[in-house]
Amino acid sequence: MIRHTAGGSGHPYSVDTEQREPFAPVSGEPVRLGVRASADIISVVCSLNITSATGERTTRDVDLSPTANSSRGRTVDGGHLASAQARLSRAQGGWSVTIDGLGAGDRVDYRFTGTSQTGTTKRTRSFGTRVAAWRDAPGALAVSGTAERVAPGSISVLDDGERIVRVRFALRLSTGEHVAGFGERFDAIDHRGHSLDSVVFEQYKSQGAERKTYLPMPFAHVIGGDGWGFHVRTSRRVWFDIGQADPDLLIVEVEADAPSDSDTIVELSLFSGTPTDVLSQFLAEAGGPEELPDWVFSLWASGNEWNTQAEVERQMALHREHRIPVGSVVIEAWSDETTFTAFRDSAYEVNEDGAPHRLADFSFPEEGAWPDPKGMVDALHDDGVRVHLWQIPLVKLRPHPRGQARADARSAIAQNAVIAQPDPSGGTRPYRNRGWWFPLSLMPDLTDDGAAKWWTEKRRYLVDEIGIDGFKTDGGEHAWGDELVYLDGRRGDEKNNLFPVHYAKAYGDLLRSSGKAPVTFSRAGFTGSQSHGAFWAGDENSTWDAFRWSMLAGLSAAASGIVYWGWDIAGFSGDIPDAELYLRAMAASAFVPIMQYHSEFNHHRTPSVDRTPWNIAERTGDERVIPVTRSIVELRERLRPYLANQARATIATGAPLMRPLYFDSPLDEEVWSHPLQWTLGNDLLVAPVVAPGVDRWSVYLPEGEWVDTRDGSAHGQGLVELDAPLDSAVVLCRADAWNSGLREVFTG
Repeated sequence: MIRHTAGGSGHPYSVDTEQREPFAPVSGEPVRLGVRASADIISVVCSLNITSATGERTTRDVDLSPTANSSRGRTVDGGHLASAQARLSRAQGGWSVTIDGLGAGDRVDYRFTGTSQTGTTKRTRSFGTRVAAWRDAPGALAVSGTAERVAPGSISVLDDGERIVRVRFALRLSTGEHVAGFGERFDAIDHRGHSLDSVVFEQYKSQGAERKTYLPMPFAHVIGGDGWGFHVRTSRRVWFDIGQADPDLLIVEVEADAPSDSDTIVELSLFSGTPTDVLSQFLAEAGGPEELPDWVFSLWASGNEWNTQAEVERQMALHREHRIPVGSVVIEAWSDETTFTAFRDSAYEVNEDGAPHRLADFSFPEEGAWPDPKGMVDALHDDGVRVHLWQIPLVKLRPHPRGQARADARSAIAQNAVIAQPDPSGGTRPYRNRGWWFPLSLMPDLTDDGAAKWWTEKRRYLVDEIGIDGFKTDGGEHAWGDELVYLDGRRGDEKNNLFPVHYAKAYGDLLRSSGKAPVTFSRAGFTGSQSHGAFWAGDENSTWDAFRWSMLAGLSAAASGIVYWGWDIAGFSGDIPDAELYLRAMAASAFVPIMQYHSEFNHHRTPSVDRTPWNIAERTGDERVIPVTRSIVELRERLRPYLANQARATIATGAPLMRPLYFDSPLDEEVWSHPLQWTLGNDLLVAPVVAPGVDRWSVYLPEGEWVDTRDGSAHGQGLVELDAPLDSAVVLCRADAWNSGLREVFTG
């Protein structure tokens, strides 16, 4: 076997052994050509045919050198993207060659021949590419707003003579300006002096260290001075150098695919005003949030080992026993893990045409995992608990599907409901998921209304008849590769970022069509996600670092227009949090829009890794965990009317619910020294304790009069040291709001 895939697997941050890098060669820069080969191959030759822009043609053969195989995912196995592919690559051989001296407009055609130990040869098909060069193109960028912010002479395109593949321009930055936003970001609030990009990516844990995100947006605030912001109006990947190469410039490079003679290729919106003004203008383009019912502000609870009706009912009973009110339960491990539409252990006849089932089609054995799902949901509703079911946007094909899963796979292809990828023959074939999480699965094209309806109708009985209130729309990051083909003919480079937006919308539309609020709970998204449900920050370990990263993520998401956001309190993975981390995280989460805890699957080994208060109390031996959690959740319940009113105001005005301090104090330089503080709505200032072993905490108070919600003491603008006992959050209230109703919320 010898294989070359010019675009590689499509991994945005890793170069595959068998790919061309860069995919679009640039004049004067080297190009690496790689292959993957089976172990019997002992030599590889690349036959090159180079035709210059002037028509001169040269042909030569070059030998490839053995190289170490690279992972298609993380540098170590364990990531959700492609560590299985890394294991496969290590069992095969890698070969590469670097080509220099290519000029603008050169046409490069090449193929590879491998020779085995026995002297037999194996060849790839031929591949071709053109060499691009940067040139000035002032007409490539269409600007709405204050065009003078674009640096003169900075607009250029990367043109290969036939197609334009990149557009570059720069925005001028003034001394003292800070740059924030860019969707959900885990590493910082102010990104000046750094670089980042906007591509939906499943960074499995350590998001803050890796600087990658599930929910990017090519939108930012520039705070200080006049106050402004911008939105690159594209769904393609965008790279931002935010004063790193040149401290006075924000350099933007946008992926493109347009004929060389094109005029406008990229559109840029420039906004002016306060951060709230800028965000409102952006949401007018991207789509604004929809108000969700106030029950979303109660505690959400879940655990991946709550995988039977008996366990869900037991955990909900423990909440009642310990007097910790819970408003929503998220059941992840409910389905048969093949169709993701049928409860595990249920019996039913296969619909060979892939048609939806109704509740009457199922029987639920008493000895099964879910003997009476409708009865369970009805009983939970009687207790005031809403129920959400976990979903994944894939048609699972491993192990080899049987029964309804096999029928659904056949139907998905027959109904033309799946994303495709190019076939070597020149046609297309169904795209197969490239990561290890449900590898080789089909992916429904939920950006297409017909395919989305085909998919969601299979879940209608869950909403209409069983009474499900919402869905955890997980795993929206699996559209992976620029060459993918969607049903409207557009490619992955243009639509992959949009997939998670449409994924949440499809489920929201299902809920709405049944007369229910469109409550989805997603981790992936892009521009436009603001209009579709709630979000959480994704998978993380139970560490103080992850706690801090998650708070940054919530604030940057809020600054980008995401209203309903939460995280897995104190992390869901790895060793359980100690009592201090758990209670500090619980206190902070009482003051973010969505308050929810969750824990990963542990194969039912002991001791349990559930993040329930009673398990943390038992595991740590700390008797404070349950009573302190109870008091925090009771306070959260009293806050619900305030949260609902403030969410309504957020949707009306654009001012975030979880609001970075710079929104209300854009000219106060001190707020940038306290990035992990925020206001919750108009009146509450939250300063979470995000470090261990402290009993005092420094808090910066912006302009105004503030009241400590623990003891009623008054404070003015400035830095104050406040007591930070483990049994309460550090929260201050604007004095006028304290005196007009919020005092009773905090004093009970």
